[in-house]
Amino acid sequence: MIIPTTTFNKIATLKQPIRVIQGGTSAGKTFSILLYLIYYGLKKDLLISIVAESVPVLKRGAYKDFQDILILLDLYDETNHNKTDRTIKVGKSTFEFFGADDSTKLRGSRRDILFLNEANNITFEAFSELNVRTKLFTFLDYNPTSPFYAHTELIGNDNVDFLIVTYKDNEFLNEKIIDEIESWLVKSETSDYYKNRWKVMGLGQLGIQSGAIYNDWSEIDSLPENAELLGSGLDFGFSNDPSALVSVYRYNGEIIIDEKIYQKGLLNSQLASLIKSSDAKNAIIYADSAEPKSIAELKHYGLTVLPVIKGKDSINYGIQLIQEQPFKVTSRSINLIKELQNYVWAKDKDGNQLSIPIDTYNHILDGLRYFFLMKFSKKSTHFNLKWKR
Repeated sequence: MIIPTTTFNKIATLKQPIRVIQGGTSAGKTFSILLYLIYYGLKKDLLISIVAESVPVLKRGAYKDFQDILILLDLYDETNHNKTDRTIKVGKSTFEFFGADDSTKLRGSRRDILFLNEANNITFEAFSELNVRTKLFTFLDYNPTSPFYAHTELIGNDNVDFLIVTYKDNEFLNEKIIDEIESWLVKSETSDYYKNRWKVMGLGQLGIQSGAIYNDWSEIDSLPENAELLGSGLDFGFSNDPSALVSVYRYNGEIIIDEKIYQKGLLNSQLASLIKSSDAKNAIIYADSAEPKSIAELKHYGLTVLPVIKGKDSINYGIQLIQEQPFKVTSRSINLIKELQNYVWAKDKDGNQLSIPIDTYNHILDGLRYFFLMKFSKKSTHFNLKWKR
């Protein structure tokens, strides 16, 4: 008998065709997904593919865990286990196990369900080849050591469920393991290594990418009810880039940032309508001065929109202003978080870091920079933020 954990119960609620499970160590991600798939396939006639980067990784991970679960459930029958082909029949369903490094499997037959175990070690090409041949749904799980295609291509899409689980979602975890994990939080006060380890393995959040421009930020579940709206920043887009609106709040002396709009193909009338449906309409919005016509149209729709004054070296100066204080980001700000995780300093041909940011992953961050340039600049005469120390 197996008593489901909170991790299992959270996974069981997911409904979209692609289900992304991000988590720290000992959250029970793989075990819970395998248990769910066994229950799901037990009374159906399905082909379920469980894939890791290679067969050796499978054998010491998901393949072994799967057999252990079957034994615990009293469902393992050696006569239904083809050890040569690594297939196991459970009820009417067949589970197959193979490595993503087997090109013949990638372009082979179709399946009903796909599970990519430790998906950050599997290429986007392999994911695409396998997912397009999957009829029902696909699971991906991973520890968030650094951003990969789940963050850049999947999370935030309408057909994707995204879930973060941690060791706290695994009620049956050994106390010794819990003590070890929580010791990283204490060590993180004086060690950058343990700060990153606690963030990734303890909290299940993305680690700090090498060369990341913004490091001193953290996620909060939601915007506090009494947070004071200071204003917003807007970066225009259309065909290739999204129009991106971000709002900045103050709460207990801290800055909180909340994503409002991140969408391609918006006419200014549509953009105005979306702004009016949010509380961003209640305060000033600073927008890219390179589009005076768009600013004028938004004003025509009754919004308080002003052009940013960029000045010399405004990009690096704006970045510096944002870097001066820690800030929090609401967890619903998926695209903002994605940009924060991927916006890095450029490097020269020898890999040396330059004082030039890459010109990508910066749509909503440009909007944030416009706001900081106008509101937090030392040259500003119309605003003064008193920070809580």
